[in-house]
Amino acid sequence: MKNLDANLQNTKNLLDEPADLAIRKFTVRGSEHQCATVYIDGLVDGLYVRNNIIENIQLETEGKQIPDNKQKLFDELNQEILSTTSLQIGYTLDDVSNGILSGSTVLYLDGIDKVFIIKTQGWDKRDIQEPVTEALIRGPRDGFVEDLRTNMALMRRYIQDPNLRFKTYQIGRRSKKNLVVTYIADVIHPDILKEIKRRLDSIDTDDAPESGFIEQWIEDNYLSPFPQLMNTERPDKASAALLQGKAVIMLDGSPFVLIAPTTLGGAMQSPEDYYERWTIGTLLRILRYIAAFIAIFLPSLYIALVSFHPGMIPTNLAFSIAASREGVPFTPLIEAVLMAITMELLREAGVRLPKTIGQTIGIVGGLVIGDAAVQAGIVSPIMVIVVALNAIASFALPAYSIAIAFRIILFGFIFLAGTFGLYGIIIGYIMVNIHIVNLKSIGVPYSTPFAPTFFKDWEDLIFRKPIPLLTTRPEYMQTNDKQSTDKENRS
Repeated sequence: MKNLDANLQNTKNLLDEPADLAIRKFTVRGSEHQCATVYIDGLVDGLYVRNNIIENIQLETEGKQIPDNKQKLFDELNQEILSTTSLQIGYTLDDVSNGILSGSTVLYLDGIDKVFIIKTQGWDKRDIQEPVTEALIRGPRDGFVEDLRTNMALMRRYIQDPNLRFKTYQIGRRSKKNLVVTYIADVIHPDILKEIKRRLDSIDTDDAPESGFIEQWIEDNYLSPFPQLMNTERPDKASAALLQGKAVIMLDGSPFVLIAPTTLGGAMQSPEDYYERWTIGTLLRILRYIAAFIAIFLPSLYIALVSFHPGMIPTNLAFSIAASREGVPFTPLIEAVLMAITMELLREAGVRLPKTIGQTIGIVGGLVIGDAAVQAGIVSPIMVIVVALNAIASFALPAYSIAIAFRIILFGFIFLAGTFGLYGIIIGYIMVNIHIVNLKSIGVPYSTPFAPTFFKDWEDLIFRKPIPLLTTRPEYMQTNDKQSTDKENRS
């Protein structure tokens, strides 16, 4: 419609006249043409609206000959007067409502059946801070925040490459949140990019409040305990993934970005491996693989040896274990399950409680409960040691999502060991390996470069070569630009 009052009333009716809807009517100076700005208070920068829209129109039209033809005035506003770079023209009520609800300001001109939609987002946002869930000793201290534009700017700060691309999607039928896929055009393999686009286009939901929704929509196997996309709050980790030929998925409103594809070997690595000398980086990676072994197998190995294969335990140690278990009413299987569940409860309580109390609960609660259980004769001291080592090992893993996967698998191995002994552990190990080699992440085998084998990539897998010798990108990613350094210039 062309009538200003009718258009404003239609907008009010469409949004059910919310209390935070701000409407400002004014007349173009030196004429009788009426305009109106409409926006949601709290989503826009009110000072920007006043200075760059209302005052700008009044100042630029002062002393000018204002055309009587309203279409000419509309064109003049578009081409000469409005001094904003983010300006679109809307034609329908859907355009108006989407613009207003996304933080834009709609500018009406009486007698014209189209509007200006001007981006004026100005809501409060969290400042860039150190990542909360990924503690680091050495490296950049800035982390992603909930604002998508800020996260995009962080990526441009880390990778100042003209081939860095940001592909925007809109997720959620009702929420209409912006999602951005970031990649380096001349590095990433086109098939990976095409597959990510296909999966994102298949998302059909009302809302995606967090990037975890996106992860679960586009992962290959939702029954697997293993994370098939890695999440991170660290821009340095995301930029390193981009340089390897991967894509980074950022969702507006979430400080966690997704890295796709990912592999089991990649989940065991950390950016800090490259910030220290190669000997230290290699040692840290070896320690992580040892920690992964302890986190999965230690309780089950103890159960299997004590319950089924005591002959495999050295004599003195066997006597010591037997003495510590004297008077314990439960089998090693029941002991392990009780202690593992108790440890999980302490972990969950420590996470949910305020930080100052949560740390105390985790430490004091573990000591008090463990000591009380031993004194009461419910569990043996050595079982407390086994479960404590298991918990410490899981904390040594760099990715929280992979640590949770190992904690889930742990219970399966405990029951297999308590039922079949070492044979059960071997069967479980074979089953896990079969699952991993059949699992994929955005079409890339999860077990690469172990299997399929890419020996060249083993230079930066468990062991890490010195930085000057890491001259190529991961071979399994099949990147367009395979060299990460210029050999000719280096020589």
